[in-house]
Amino acid sequence: VQLQASGGGLVQAGGSLRLSCAASGRTLRGYTLAWFRQATGKEREFVGVIRPTNSNPIYADSVKGRFTISRDNAKSTLYVQMNSLQPEDTAVYYCAAGQSIIYSNLGVPSSYHNWGQGTQVTVSS
Repeated sequence: VQLQASGGGLVQAGGSLRLSCAASGRTLRGYTLAWFRQATGKEREFVGVIRPTNSNPIYADSVKGRFTISRDNAKSTLYVQMNSLQPEDTAVYYCAAGQSIIYSNLGVPSSYHNWGQGTQVTVSS
């Protein structure tokens, strides 16, 4: 499955952005879908994940209460609504898809075999 992330941009602190990740080549139904981010000079960081059954998403503590992940299986699209953005949220955001990922590995990048190209989010203070 090919993933295409979009929706990044420049926003002031306190603002909002909505990222999308569209799939082509195969439906996303049945995939565990996640967002990661990578700031310059840092390792790729888990943001959140939503599993195939559309159960409650799981979030990193750093974004909990500010970010909301959702999926539309009919449109094969993953979303993240990001509110109350802060300068420390500045990063390239990546979407990822994987299958048969055990719970303890949901936040591990190597668990996912399909990645989008990334979209830049820059939050100015």
